[in-house]
Amino acid sequence: MLISQLKKFDAYPKTVDDFRVKTYTGAIVSIIGGIFILWLFFSQVTLYFSTDIHHELFVDTTRGEKLKINMDITFHHLPCAYLSLDAMDVSGEHQFDVAHNIFKKRLSPTGQPIIEAPPIREEEINKREAVRDNNDVVGCGSCYGAEDPTKGITCCNTCEEVRVAYSKRGWGLDPSGIPQCIREGFTKNLVEQNGEGCQVYGFILVNKVAGNFHFAPGKSFQQHHMHVHDLQPFKDGAFNVSHTINRLSFGNDFPGIKNPLDEVTKTEMAGVGMFQYFVKVVPTIYEGLNGNRIATNQYSVTEHYRLLAKKGEEPSGLPGLFFMYDLSPIMMKVSEKGKSFASFLTNVCAIIGGVFTVFGIFDSFIYYSTKNLQKKIDLGKTF
Repeated sequence: MLISQLKKFDAYPKTVDDFRVKTYTGAIVSIIGGIFILWLFFSQVTLYFSTDIHHELFVDTTRGEKLKINMDITFHHLPCAYLSLDAMDVSGEHQFDVAHNIFKKRLSPTGQPIIEAPPIREEEINKREAVRDNNDVVGCGSCYGAEDPTKGITCCNTCEEVRVAYSKRGWGLDPSGIPQCIREGFTKNLVEQNGEGCQVYGFILVNKVAGNFHFAPGKSFQQHHMHVHDLQPFKDGAFNVSHTINRLSFGNDFPGIKNPLDEVTKTEMAGVGMFQYFVKVVPTIYEGLNGNRIATNQYSVTEHYRLLAKKGEEPSGLPGLFFMYDLSPIMMKVSEKGKSFASFLTNVCAIIGGVFTVFGIFDSFIYYSTKNLQKKIDLGKTF
């Protein structure tokens, strides 16, 4: 009794096979509908295994952190011995001639590495062991007027020590007249590298405040609260700052990140100039599907070129490559989100049911239209 009453709840009543009519048009519509269902199904499978990227914005409340700046820059016509990297920020911290974690690779005029030896650290490129002969006097070398016992500068036995003593005084140094520099081949090194290029890569750590870092010729020092570069060793003053930024990023990379300065090339044609990049750094948190969390940064950039002198003229400023960066107070959160299996099943059922219904209506329209047309044709034959 209960089983017979259960039949009342059947939402899919069946018809007798004798009352079913199969047509060629119905078969064609069914095949097309099946293909359409399969295409939509595989599209949903692809979407199910893909990830959606969600972006959120909120105020950056982090503080007391360091900002890691990764760089890989090729200077096509500026030798490694000429280049100096400096960094400074609004907090008053200055990093002169940054050496730690910075490497330089000498390049030929055609851009090929000159030697296959490991790259030279910036902190070692100008520190050469003094080569003494039997006529050299071992003892306390002269600093040529730059001695300052209050700062612990009493002897200068190497070219680097003389340079440091001069920079403490705020003086420029002409190495061609310093015996220590002549003995160590400093001037000879500048002459030998003339016409070469240089690849500078590595990273620096700076305070997480607005600041700048720049590549410029000559050693830098502080003089009367001003940042100065010593250009005396370079007599001709012809500095071509043409460059390619192979990579520049602030922090670690994450999947899908785009650094707008990567693979950017600038060529200096008119004379000696200054390339300036104004960077807005946006703190970013990336969260992957596996729960991996990366605290990093993205950035946008605008650029400006300032011509300091035409060819053959004296530059009116410091030629070089300058990056001025500032941090946004807004932090961005980038999250990877996957699709749930329940939503996948819902979409698949909607596809099958929707396509089946729509194509069923289309088949019924064709069937009854053809049937009515055939009746009219038969009626016309009768009369």
